[in-house]
Amino acid sequence: MTIETQETRLERGQRALAAIDGQAGQDVIDALAGIAPDFATYLFEFPFGDIYSRPGLSLRDREIATIAALAAMGTAQPQLKVHVTAGLNVGLTQAEITEILMQMAVYAGFPAALNGLFAAKEVFAERAAATAQDGA
Repeated sequence: MTIETQETRLERGQRALAAIDGQAGQDVIDALAGIAPDFATYLFEFPFGDIYSRPGLSLRDREIATIAALAAMGTAQPQLKVHVTAGLNVGLTQAEITEILMQMAVYAGFPAALNGLFAAKEVFAERAAATAQDGA
């Protein structure tokens, strides 16, 4: 007799967020603890437990779409930085992320593309510094 345990949306979302965003995702959850802990639960369950966990696209493809959408919005720099990091975590290269953001100049305008590129530049520099510190 085997006992099957079904993963809840919350558990699936927590696992997905950790795999995709790592510490950056946890930092967002931690920041919500003092103001809207229920919203953190919603964040785990819907975007990560339901949408990111669907089989239709790879995590890499989902991050391409997310980076493009956040850059096009032009109002979501903190979230864009989290998802640039996530893109790197799921296999995108810096060159690919740069191309995604440059593509946004065509559809979202030069200001959105520039803001996205500068956000990515910060993430790339932070990762390079962390890598250099780990190697030292």
